Amino acid sequence: MSGDLKWNKILGAGLATAFVIIGVQQVTGAIYHTEAPEKMGYFVDAPEEAAGGDAEVELAPDWGTVLPAADLAAGEAAFARCQACHTAVAGGPNGIGPNLFGVVGGPVMHSAGFAYSDAMSAHKAEAPTWGLDELDKFLTAPGRYVPGTKMSFAGIRDTNTRVNLIAWLRSQGSGGMAIPAPDPARQPGAAPAAAAEGAPVAPGAAEAAEGAGGQAGGAPVDGASPAAQPTTTATPAAPPA
Repeated sequence: MSGDLKWNKILGAGLATAFVIIGVQQVTGAIYHTEAPEKMGYFVDAPEEAAGGDAEVELAPDWGTVLPAADLAAGEAAFARCQACHTAVAGGPNGIGPNLFGVVGGPVMHSAGFAYSDAMSAHKAEAPTWGLDELDKFLTAPGRYVPGTKMSFAGIRDTNTRVNLIAWLRSQGSGGMAIPAPDPARQPGAAPAAAAEGAPVAPGAAEAAEGAGGQAGGAPVDGASPAAQPTTTATPAAPPA
């Protein structure tokens, strides 16, 4: 008889413990019940890319002006954030990313022996050379310029930092690449090209174009002599070496 009571006490204690645990959970949930707020308490004002043609297009740097004035020491300091993946010395090893010696003006996928991504291989077919504009776009947002690239770096949004970095990279094995001549069309406040669709034609341009045998803001009329065709005054940028 005493043995049966012993087991009854053990089972009763176990059931009581279970009831206490369940009851505590229910009471705690009722006391500390929270609901999701209708509005987020903090708003992060992060600019978004405007869609279509509503966004103001930022002019590419005028390399003929900014490269000679670039701060190489600041560019070397900016490269510090790249050193975890890249080297930039002659004969330097590949790391997580390829060695960057001679990259400016060099071919895309220039480092022999590095396993580039399929995305970079496809990009090379479209833009085979790391020109100044190409490097600038890539450093701004690698994943946006080359979708699918293995490079996980978010990019450098500050234009001066990119210019200094590119100037320093040019000093590492790419000194033979000629600096292009200054381009007035890339200066801040430069007027858009007159041939742009929908651009207004300056007063008197139509009469002058007709007298020369052409059309204002468009291509010359067939048969017009080369001397009568309008010419541009902007100095073309020298191609990369």
